[in-house]
Amino acid sequence: MTASTPLRTSRLGSPPGRRPAPPALVLVAHGSRDPRALTTVRALMDRVRALRPGLPVHLGHIELNAPLLPDTLAALGDTPAVLVPLLLGRGYHVKQDIPEMAAASPVRAHLAAPLGPHPLIAEALHARLLEAGWPAAMDDTARRESAVVLAAAGSRDPDSATDTRHTARLLSARLGVPVIPAYASAATPTVPTAVRALAARGRYRVATASYFTAPGRFATQCAHAAPWIASAPLGAHGAMARLVLHRYDQSLTERSTAAA
Repeated sequence: MTASTPLRTSRLGSPPGRRPAPPALVLVAHGSRDPRALTTVRALMDRVRALRPGLPVHLGHIELNAPLLPDTLAALGDTPAVLVPLLLGRGYHVKQDIPEMAAASPVRAHLAAPLGPHPLIAEALHARLLEAGWPAAMDDTARRESAVVLAAAGSRDPDSATDTRHTARLLSARLGVPVIPAYASAATPTVPTAVRALAARGRYRVATASYFTAPGRFATQCAHAAPWIASAPLGAHGAMARLVLHRYDQSLTERSTAAA
């Protein structure tokens, strides 16, 4: 199932002279046992609502937290929806779990692309690093000694690693230093291995950029492995809220183009 693939199709009627209501935006979060994750996702949802007043915005989880995505979709009734995964690349959840949950629902829904890779994510990553202590300016000596490990969850899907490498290149272009992807599980290298590889290249001042939407076990694990500063997860940064709406609008545009 590809991004913006129609999961249900139907011709919607509306009263003459009245513009049809926009499809609901459903944020699809992974879910976590860490209570901070749910708080973070709700804060992001609030920022999205503030940017687009009047747009119905809902939340559904793949697992671990309520509301679960099937329950959110069931509550929508006849309201069409665009599902925006709060995931940072392609992988099993985007390709299998979310489409299967949506296909089992009566809701007429389209699946938007995952959030990453995109320049707005690089913007948010940069901002989080600055908050953690990354210098706003560097001289040439500091730049030659510095680097970043982009710490991600990891996946066995090669498309996920491709997307993470793309994000690493976007962030490297912003910072002017090497950015190396590393993973908490299911892929290599790990954060400590990436740090050692950078040290072998003379990069002794290595920051860890948290490539996670919200706090959780993997984000905490990667932060503890950081040799210098570790940024916070992307969370409810303003760039993330703008990106959610971009993916929503992009899905609607692609749907309109396909129907033309």
